[in-house]
Amino acid sequence: MVRLLLASIAFGAAAAVRAIASGNCTGVHAISTKCVSKEAAHTRDFFYVGGRYIEGASGNVTVDQLYVEKLVPVAAGRSRRRSASATKPIVFFHGGGTTGVTWLNTPDNRPGWATYFLQQGHTVYLVDIAAIGRSTENNLANFTMIAGTAAEGVEWGFTNVEAYDAYPQAKLHTQWPGTGKKGDPTFEQFKKTILPLSTSWVPQELALRASGCELLSLLGEKAYLISHSIGARAPILLSNDCPQYIAGNINLEGTTVPFWSFESRSATNLWGLTNTPIDYEPPIASAEELETEVVGNDTLALRSCYRQKEPARKLPKIASVPYLMVTTEASVHVTYDHCTVDYLRQVGGQPEWIKLGEIGIHGNGHFMHLEKNSLEIAEVVNNWIQDKEGA
Repeated sequence: MVRLLLASIAFGAAAAVRAIASGNCTGVHAISTKCVSKEAAHTRDFFYVGGRYIEGASGNVTVDQLYVEKLVPVAAGRSRRRSASATKPIVFFHGGGTTGVTWLNTPDNRPGWATYFLQQGHTVYLVDIAAIGRSTENNLANFTMIAGTAAEGVEWGFTNVEAYDAYPQAKLHTQWPGTGKKGDPTFEQFKKTILPLSTSWVPQELALRASGCELLSLLGEKAYLISHSIGARAPILLSNDCPQYIAGNINLEGTTVPFWSFESRSATNLWGLTNTPIDYEPPIASAEELETEVVGNDTLALRSCYRQKEPARKLPKIASVPYLMVTTEASVHVTYDHCTVDYLRQVGGQPEWIKLGEIGIHGNGHFMHLEKNSLEIAEVVNNWIQDKEGA
């Protein structure tokens, strides 16, 4: 056993030496001092925002705090100077099993979305969502944690969906860098970013609401919020609680499907878009007061949706924030993102929906911001922001 382990270590070290000697600076090989970073020049600070004390076995412990990194572009790193009105800060919220690193360099070491928006002149904030990553929770009794998605699930759901017949559009997936399979170096780098996550949605949302609004209040100006997957619950909650701090809510396949989870095939988001109370008009005291119905024929290519029975109650605070959904051509979200968009319209919003396949951007899966054409998609989002700013 020891010999086998030593042989494995020796093989890995030899492979690393060969990669450096050959000038290979892709993926993990870019950790070498011989490789130059492709990230935009910036200054970096970190903060813990919010949180509160609770009594623990050893005394007072802090819970519900959010880890936040602040990245500010240096003047030389800006590719395009813009007016201050067109460079509002951007706050990024990651998806369920990842952390804020998902917005940094891609698994094959290309510049990520943080760099792209730094180059446009934006100050960037990277948040680790409550109970995940560096925002991990001391309130162990209230937060159930589960292991991150297994390699097989990552292939099936994100990186190699074209090899499975889970839904008709999966075969269109072409943009993942590498094979998307276990053992591929890009896959392995990505898989290692998948960490344990909490399924305690209610306390997680409550922590996000308290600390998230405090974060936005400290920025000094309105911000654009960009979220991915289940991270989209955060901007919806903050749009309800403190819309005065938000310039726009941008969702990369946001997992805020009304009243239902297609992944677990179970009821969730019982308040329509969230698991905790949001401000309907006319007001309600309980989610049970929302009368729902199913609309549409349910197929694997296009799912049916839950919505309110008419006359529908409205969500004026959430509806007041400009909203964008971005959906790819080959992710499972293409089969049900319409449910979220339609619900937002029903509650009084004017959501915009960009389906990438319809504007000539083809082959993407759920982790679009890491795929081969990720910066092309970032430009689509940036153009939407500039349009809102009148730039």
